[in-house]
Amino acid sequence: MTEEVVLMKGNEAIAHAAIRCGADGYFGYPITPQSEVLETLAELKPWETTGMVVLQAESEVAAINMVYGGAATGKMVMTSSSSPGVSLKQEGISYLAGAELPALIVNVMRGGPGLGTIQPSQADYFQTVKGGGHGDYRLITLAPASVQEMADFVGLAFELAFKYRNPAVILADGVIGQMMEKVTLPAQKPRRTEEELIAQCPWATTGRTKGRKPNIITSLELKPELMEVRNINLQAKYRTIEENEVRFETIQCDDADYLLVAFGSMARIGQKAMEIARAEGIKVGMLRPITLWPFPTQAIQEEAAKVKGILVTELNAGQMIEDVKLAVNGKVNVQHFGRLGGIVPDPDEIVKAIKDKLM
Repeated sequence: MTEEVVLMKGNEAIAHAAIRCGADGYFGYPITPQSEVLETLAELKPWETTGMVVLQAESEVAAINMVYGGAATGKMVMTSSSSPGVSLKQEGISYLAGAELPALIVNVMRGGPGLGTIQPSQADYFQTVKGGGHGDYRLITLAPASVQEMADFVGLAFELAFKYRNPAVILADGVIGQMMEKVTLPAQKPRRTEEELIAQCPWATTGRTKGRKPNIITSLELKPELMEVRNINLQAKYRTIEENEVRFETIQCDDADYLLVAFGSMARIGQKAMEIARAEGIKVGMLRPITLWPFPTQAIQEEAAKVKGILVTELNAGQMIEDVKLAVNGKVNVQHFGRLGGIVPDPDEIVKAIKDKLM
């Protein structure tokens, strides 16, 4: 398969990109609004073309533990779910992080708490960016704002996951997962041979132990002093990721008096709000975090020094705003605008919030 331009949903783009990136396995369980990931993979039958395993597990807990097993052998494996399903996966995600295993986790967020609604939300920011499982760990977190980025971030997430031996998350909201756009799919990559896998992942448990000791994959350490060393090493790795992997986009910030900070679908709505505000003579710019972790703290600090106020817009009650406030350290007025229950605001609401809260 060569590079191809098609019209599809964000969830479908995830599935197509996974096959084309050479993924070895997908283990998941259906839940709205991300079920099209599993459905598309089942329809495409990649086990007949690339050898990719696609399995609907009996539960979300089973799915994440299958990911753990596949990742331990050095395979490119992934899962996808939506908010309540990701809650069920949290123990397994913590185990992946503790064992330093690369894997891709896709979360297409819906509203909560509890069963909540099947409508879009961005209320899993805390769950993902702050670490919803136990222990001091971090997840590399990419926030797509288009169907194209849904496809592009599959390859990027796998690249970062294997580079740092750390789980990576594509944190999308229901709008991006369900919307249809034109997308350019990557050309098909060959899956790695066993020899390539062993060369790239010498830490993996593969069964190919001739001439070397078998690797043991675990996050368990019974001696406290050794567990502390393990955690110190993890924190050092996280600092390296923070130094090298921050990604963000700035839009019309050069002359801005006010700054919007938004990710995912809210960044798309924010761009239209910027146009409306500028047509009214209000100079608004935007900073869109692409990596929610590592967070673009320094970039926000630099932009904050140039503006009169910042409006953080999210489909939640106020989660990313905490990191924005930490970044600016009280040096500029930071306010929040969000909608709850699956309601997606229109751009005029954001313009009104700028006027009411910042001016």
